[in-house]
Amino acid sequence: MGERTDALVQIRDLAGRLRGVGFLADHQGTLLTSHEAVEGAGRLVLCAADDRTRVVDAEAVVPLPRHGLALVRTENLGVAPLPLTVRDRIEAGTYVRVAAGGWREARVLTAAPAACPVGDRSQVLDDALELALGTAARDALRSGGGTTGGPVLDARTGTVLGVLGASLRSPGRDSAFAAPVRPAEEADPELTALLARNTTTVPAYGIDLNLAGVIQLCAASVSQDGPPGTLTGLPGIVERASVAGELADHMAGPHPVLALTGDPGSGRTTELAALAGRRRQGEAPAPTLWLRGADLRDTDDSVADAVRRALERAAPVAAASGPARPADLGDLDPEPLAALAAREGRPLLLCLDAPEEMPPALLPEWARKTVAWLRTTGTRLVLACGEEFWESVAEEFPARLRLTGLTRKEARTARSRYGVPEGALSDADGRHPLALRLLSELPLDTPPHPLHRHDVFAAHLDLTCLRIAERIAAANGLGAAAVRRLATRVAGQVHEAARRALGHGQGLLERESFVALFPPGRAPARLGGGTGWASAVLDEGLLVRSGRGYRFAHEEFADWVQGTHLDLDEALHVLVHRPRAERPSGAMPVPHHRIGPVVQALLLLGRRHGPRQLAFRLRELADALDLDPASWWAARLLSRTLLRTPDALPYREELRFLADRIVAWRRAGRAVPA
Repeated sequence: MGERTDALVQIRDLAGRLRGVGFLADHQGTLLTSHEAVEGAGRLVLCAADDRTRVVDAEAVVPLPRHGLALVRTENLGVAPLPLTVRDRIEAGTYVRVAAGGWREARVLTAAPAACPVGDRSQVLDDALELALGTAARDALRSGGGTTGGPVLDARTGTVLGVLGASLRSPGRDSAFAAPVRPAEEADPELTALLARNTTTVPAYGIDLNLAGVIQLCAASVSQDGPPGTLTGLPGIVERASVAGELADHMAGPHPVLALTGDPGSGRTTELAALAGRRRQGEAPAPTLWLRGADLRDTDDSVADAVRRALERAAPVAAASGPARPADLGDLDPEPLAALAAREGRPLLLCLDAPEEMPPALLPEWARKTVAWLRTTGTRLVLACGEEFWESVAEEFPARLRLTGLTRKEARTARSRYGVPEGALSDADGRHPLALRLLSELPLDTPPHPLHRHDVFAAHLDLTCLRIAERIAAANGLGAAAVRRLATRVAGQVHEAARRALGHGQGLLERESFVALFPPGRAPARLGGGTGWASAVLDEGLLVRSGRGYRFAHEEFADWVQGTHLDLDEALHVLVHRPRAERPSGAMPVPHHRIGPVVQALLLLGRRHGPRQLAFRLRELADALDLDPASWWAARLLSRTLLRTPDALPYREELRFLADRIVAWRRAGRAVPA
């Protein structure tokens, strides 16, 4: 625990005589000190470590003589508050530090009666902390030494256990004493209110873990693992009031888990981050922890294991950010943290983004154990996922909120904030969150005709490759003429990254592949040499770290760029047309959430080769569905592709065939594909 001299505030009279010290105990400017430091004083001068001073009248002083304490209401001292212990009893032998002629080590001997003068009488504190001090500290603590009112800090947690009282005495004892900040007897209302404020706003850890500590731990996790700006304000975000309302209702509802579903690019991650931000910045902040599917391991029993690892990652950051600087963060098991939050009426919320990235072997046992853990601890879970993942866990996670496009009003607000001209996007894409956001980043005037989503993705790729090339050129002292050549090479590497990610079951780029494509050191001659490729790609945000590998930052963009490299005929054969008898036994099936690149490849076929070629593939899918109505891939590829085509008229024959088959299936009493 570091020295906290800057936390001490000197208390002087108007003549400049030092009466004692105190320290802030909340963010409202409440100074906690000993009663003797303020007794009988009129106006007081408060002096912070940076020479900032404030003069307060007697009305600002709240004496608490039966506790040996006093509160002073002040403001603008520029001093961070210290956390107060949550323990009702301090164990004998606890090591502490006190400010007595410098910071001194001491030890708590016991809790014993001690008396201090209050006016013309003596006030006895039944549970004063008896301290074993060295000679220098005892000398400094004598009356008039200016140390009364100082905090007694736990050497491990940095929390305040008591307040030094120079006049506290006990017959037959030559020890120093401190007034406990949590008296054994019922506290005065002013002190009770201060303790409550401190618990919820000033973080403490270890054995003194409080709600503010839980909130700060979780906030550090969101800062480390969540989208940039989650806690400080997401740039350009448009509040979707209906979504925010349903998410708030979930927190008070009966289901411990809510699946926030929607197509890629519909704003699942953004809405999850907005929820985390609202909980952190609200009038009653509540703990919210951020997880990604890639954080889960195939050895996990439930989400609790990932929560424990996230807390361990966040703990050093959280501890360093507060004034206590604890040497011992204590037990970081999630169960006590969740239980504490539940007792305070602010249950822990887990935000799990992209659970599709979790090891597929975990399901469904992981889901069952996760629900049991959530119910036991009072924790809530919101996961942002695609429809395909939710279908695999719907039995355990039945509650769902589906995101669609922005409303017309929300889209107008988004265009205004992003600076996107009216009519810049096609009607089908004008309310698409990701298309609006990426279009706003393009240095374009109003386009001559409305752009489609794939136009925006292509321009985004070109611009990002150019910016990556500019970063590489700047790092290697290359001129503008070299940037275009570099941009072409970068684009080639990005497309190769897409090809390699396409072959990965989860759509990730392995770490080895990333290093080979974007060298962290000097690049090979075929790439033009130079250094800084890896950092340029990551700094520009095209790829982001995900577990033990990397992924494209935007899921729908990843589907689009990977779809340009998909062997469509082979993919349809493997997924739909291959007879069951020919399918290799023991092979892991393609995850349903990897449907995106296949849909994008079908749409690309229609754009490049015309509706007739796409219609042919769609009819083949319809025939396959007629033969096997339980074919998930045939049904979903048909529906997803037809919904995304800019004009359904060229596919009216296929639609008519499907309509006829649905009627026939219903008449025959057969199940109709979902």
